[in-house]
Amino acid sequence: MGATRLVSLIAGALLIVASFSAFFTVNQTQQALVLQFGEPKRTIQEPGLAFKLPFIQDVIYYEKRVLSLIPQDAEEVILSDQKRLQVDAYARYQIEDPLLFYQTVRNELGARGRLEAIIDSSVRRALGRETLASILTGQRNDITRSIGEEVNASVMSLGIRIIDVRLRRADYPTATSQNIFNRMKSEREREAKEFRATGEEEAQKIRADAEKTRTVIISEAQREAQQTRGEGDGEAIKIYADSFGQDAEFFAFYRSMEAYRKSMSNSDTSMVLSPDSSFFRFFKNKSGEGQK
Repeated sequence: MGATRLVSLIAGALLIVASFSAFFTVNQTQQALVLQFGEPKRTIQEPGLAFKLPFIQDVIYYEKRVLSLIPQDAEEVILSDQKRLQVDAYARYQIEDPLLFYQTVRNELGARGRLEAIIDSSVRRALGRETLASILTGQRNDITRSIGEEVNASVMSLGIRIIDVRLRRADYPTATSQNIFNRMKSEREREAKEFRATGEEEAQKIRADAEKTRTVIISEAQREAQQTRGEGDGEAIKIYADSFGQDAEFFAFYRSMEAYRKSMSNSDTSMVLSPDSSFFRFFKNKSGEGQK
């Protein structure tokens, strides 16, 4: 009786375990592939509760959502005009056929390796037919579209559908970029030198014109000053002459007083003259005539 009870308990426990292992749930973001001893039996793409044979069947889950493939390293591509570019392409894809996906690449890691090789090959072929100008202009969208179509046709046999392929980055290699930078720097320096030389030439012209104008203005001013001075001297001479003509004695007295004032204005002035010199005639009397 005790043995029968033990067997019943074991059988019940096995039944419970079998019941739990016989049912599994597929989420809305998943799709499942049921395997029996490693051989695919059926595909489940609808969410909900599903049944499998306990202990002899396993379930593999695959993503139903869109997946991204971002290469870790950029690839160097040679264009039709022999320009070299570092290209970094990324793709978005979706697993459409879990059975075919399992049979060809097994899992996402295997799919990544295959996709990277296919995308790299398609990118090289597509860009190898294009020039740098076409990649940098509006034709870039057409190029990426053709790459996506070519990749999609290649991965259909893997149970994958390509949603989008984009060129995330297309730059010159480091050495090429440095050479371009050096050329641009040299060109800018050459232009700067030309601008400086042109500016210096214009500055010299402006300085020469200013100096010429200055010289002309000074010469004209000096000419006018000399003319005015000459006119003044002439007027002064005329006044002196008129004054001399009116009173010769007063004019002689005035000129002598002016000479005394100018020659004796300093206390240290020394004069050596004959006492009977006419220069001192007004010292003797107011008329300037010598005494007898």
